[in-house]
Amino acid sequence: MTDPLTNGTSAPLLDVRDLRVTFDIRRDGDMPWTPSRHLRAVNGVDFTIHPGETLGIVGESGCGKSTLARALIGLVPATGRAIWQDGTDLLSLNPRQMLRYRSDIQMVFQDPLASLNPRMTVGQIIAEPLTTHRKGLSRDEVKLRVKQMMDRVGLLPNQINRYPHEFSGGQCQRIGIARALIVEPKLIICDEPVSALDVSIQAQVINLLDDLQRDLGLALIFIAHDLSVVKHISDRVMVLYLGKIMELETADEVYANPQHPYTQALLSAVPVPDPARERAKRIIPLEGDLPSPLAPPSGCVFRTRCPRAQALCAEKVPVLTGGHGEHAHRFACHFPGPLTAAEIEARRGVAA
Repeated sequence: MTDPLTNGTSAPLLDVRDLRVTFDIRRDGDMPWTPSRHLRAVNGVDFTIHPGETLGIVGESGCGKSTLARALIGLVPATGRAIWQDGTDLLSLNPRQMLRYRSDIQMVFQDPLASLNPRMTVGQIIAEPLTTHRKGLSRDEVKLRVKQMMDRVGLLPNQINRYPHEFSGGQCQRIGIARALIVEPKLIICDEPVSALDVSIQAQVINLLDDLQRDLGLALIFIAHDLSVVKHISDRVMVLYLGKIMELETADEVYANPQHPYTQALLSAVPVPDPARERAKRIIPLEGDLPSPLAPPSGCVFRTRCPRAQALCAEKVPVLTGGHGEHAHRFACHFPGPLTAAEIEARRGVAA
């Protein structure tokens, strides 16, 4: 990880403002004139990321993490602005215009095996970005770079002619990382890259990403719903709920001093390796499931599950506020601060 204060003195690599992704939903049997319903998967997200920085994005399944990632690379249509360091708004580009930025922004997907073409060898998979974006390279130069990259991510160069099904899940994810790195990108978006892996393999992949970032100066957007994983690799953490930011701050501050009740609930569910501390910690229950983004609650979208919800929460949407400056601790809550034991116990009784 890098020092976010140092990053704050440089120009952003990517500056995202009011990012929104809306899907028009139609039900079976709807007449052609029946208005479609709007599903707001990402609803007005703002953030910046600097060279060499890691932004962790956390939240429950269905909160918009993966949709946000796909919007940034043009896989789903989005509105708002995503200003690259050269001043270009990536969201305004068509697929042909976006092609020149593909080598700067790469992605590592959640399912390591499903993201690899089973009909291509490992060498062909890793070389594909080079043959697309570095057309001037000879076949020998491409093969040399592929073997060097395989060695760098912990794969044996003599495995270059094998197929994905011959590798374990962790090895397949290393192949995906090698494919993303081969064109020397400035930003890699990791969409839950370790969620499908065993715990021991997760640690290996995370340490690999950490080492590569330090050596190559990469910026990372690391998406997960395991907060312990995010803490290890992130400089800053953004907590999403129903497509909105609940809290955004440096990783150390979010874990030491969470202000939003949702962040506190997520952190309370993280296992502690010390049995005594695990028994002593207070679990903050979240009643019910994530509301449908087709019909989000009025006011604060988290209020239906919040231990501290009051009438104001249903009437007014909380603004992401807090300190000043790019790396200030910000949160979207009318009544921030640590939950009391009485509030937790009251909510536990409701949940029961």
